[in-house]
Amino acid sequence: MMIRNHEVTAIQDLLDRKGHILEQGWARRPVWNYDRKAIKASAFKIKEWDYYAITNQVQGWTICGTISDLGYASLLSVSYIDFKRGFAQKDEMKFLTMGRMGLKPSSTEDSSVQYIGKEIRLSFIRKGPVRRIMIAAPTLKLPDGRVGIDANLELSQPQDMESMNIASSWKENRKAFYLNEKVNCMAVSGTVRKGDDTQELAKDEAWGVLDWGRGRWTYQNTWYWGSGSGMVDGHSFGFNIGYGFTDRTPASENVIFHDGKVHKLDDVRFIIPEDDIMKEWRFESSDGRFEMAFKPAVDRSSTMNLGVIKTVQHQVFGYFTGTAILDDGSPIHVKDFPAFAEKVFNRY
Repeated sequence: MMIRNHEVTAIQDLLDRKGHILEQGWARRPVWNYDRKAIKASAFKIKEWDYYAITNQVQGWTICGTISDLGYASLLSVSYIDFKRGFAQKDEMKFLTMGRMGLKPSSTEDSSVQYIGKEIRLSFIRKGPVRRIMIAAPTLKLPDGRVGIDANLELSQPQDMESMNIASSWKENRKAFYLNEKVNCMAVSGTVRKGDDTQELAKDEAWGVLDWGRGRWTYQNTWYWGSGSGMVDGHSFGFNIGYGFTDRTPASENVIFHDGKVHKLDDVRFIIPEDDIMKEWRFESSDGRFEMAFKPAVDRSSTMNLGVIKTVQHQVFGYFTGTAILDDGSPIHVKDFPAFAEKVFNRY
């Protein structure tokens, strides 16, 4: 089915009095006003998260930090992925949080949210065009044998920088919805300590993405998501691709980012080998503008099965090679571009 890709430009409330999205579609900037009180569902069904991933394009590693509130519980996570050696991760949970983690209703306003646990510390602060991200796990054993990671970073998001925004609902339940912003290609500065070694990031060495999600979800879903941020031929370049849940007839979330601007794509299909997830993947687009091969390097996999609650995650980090075509027809050729793609099943 061809995606209509309805672009929303007017700032408006997300939901009407019945809890339905007023105008579904995608946008280049956040335009929907999110209000938990307008959601027609119990707090157990509301899912909120802020997720950051910072990738060092030169050295081949990614640091991820998550603060989420899934209603019945909150998942807090720190992970470090070494593209050559593997990954390490620390997770903590808080139960029956139901909106009390302090996650904000807006991704654009000055704000702060933090978590200090037994083994991980997370702090996400926005002030103007700067996002200050602190991610620490003092006892995390890294793939190279060093112990402890502490990242103190600044991510730059200039005022004129575009992002991918989408508001969509489920066909089977129009009161269930997904509001999401992806801010790719944020230039990163600061320091990262691994064990006893501290590194100051050089200019254009590391790039960050924010996955800001709010919604009222249905019980069981499988999603596909891919994301990359970095430099290609002296220009910032990235992409967001994904599908698998909600009705994407109004719009897809597939975009290319180039020099701070969004270039909209139609459908993108993930072709994942059924026999071995670490074999080469392929990505094909209905408009021919995103054709990529993906060579996996590390599968950051995790599984949890508590009966009524189950998750099976494969976030695979590796290298993209292929061509992306901008709105004006200009091709961007990438080779061994570090990024990730994932397939995730959730029942919660």
